[in-house]
Amino acid sequence: MADRKPIESWLTDMDGVLIHEGVPIPGADAFIKRLRESGKPFLVLTNNSIYTQRDLHARLSRMGLDVPAEHIWTSALATAKFLSDQRPNGTAYVIGEAGLTTALHDVGYVLTDTDPDFVVLGETRTYSFEAMTKAVRLINDGARFIATNPDETGPSAEGALPATGAVAALITKATGVEPYFVGKPNPLMMRAGLNAIGAHSENSAMIGDRMDTDIVSGMEAGMTTFLVLTGLTQATEVERFPYRPTRVVDSIADLVDLI
Repeated sequence: MADRKPIESWLTDMDGVLIHEGVPIPGADAFIKRLRESGKPFLVLTNNSIYTQRDLHARLSRMGLDVPAEHIWTSALATAKFLSDQRPNGTAYVIGEAGLTTALHDVGYVLTDTDPDFVVLGETRTYSFEAMTKAVRLINDGARFIATNPDETGPSAEGALPATGAVAALITKATGVEPYFVGKPNPLMMRAGLNAIGAHSENSAMIGDRMDTDIVSGMEAGMTTFLVLTGLTQATEVERFPYRPTRVVDSIADLVDLI
C-alpha cells in the first residue's frame, strides 16, 4: 500500500461483504455512512442481473443500508454499457429479468426474437426450455452470444440453484459457441464502473469476499484490493491462488477508518 496513491474511490461487492443471507454484516452501515459523508465516489457491485438499481436500493434500505440507486452497479448495467459501446442501438434476444431488460432498454436497445444482433443471457428464476431452444437457434443463425456473468450456481433457502454460467454451458454445448461474459471476474465490469463514477484505478480500491472473482478482477483492473473473510473465501484458502489481495481483513468494519 505504501507504493500506491491514497484511495479516493471505492468499489465493493454486495453479498458476503455488506450483507449475508439478507442480513447486514456488522460494520456495513458504518462503512456506507462514512462513504456518503466523505463525498468520495463509490459503487456497490453485484454480478446478479435480476434486479434494477431501484430494486436493489429498496432491498438494501429494508436492511438498514442506505445506498442511493446511482451508486449500485450490476452485471446487467455493465452488459448494457458494453453492448451500447460495441453496437449502438442494436437488437437483442434476452433471457433474463427486469434488471437486464430495463438496462438494455435504457441504452436504446430493441428486444426481439427476430434476427437479433445478440443473444443476451442473464439471471432468472424461470429458465425455460423454450427460451433456451430459441437462443440456440438464433446463435446458430449468427447472433452473437453474450452472458452477464459466469456464476454457475446461486443461493436459495433450499440450496444451490443453477445460474447464468450453468445455462450458458448448456447453450454452448448445443451450439459450439462460447459466450462473452461481461461480469466479474472480467475486469471490464470494474473499468466500466470506474468510468461511470469518474474514478481512476490507480487511486481506487475493490473490496470483495471471493478471490476468484472480486480480487482477481480488481487486481486486473489495477486497483488496490481488500479481501474480507465474511463470505466465500476463507483465510486458509488465500495461499492456494497465484495472486494475492493487497490486504486481508476480517470484515468491512476494519476498513471504515480508511475512508
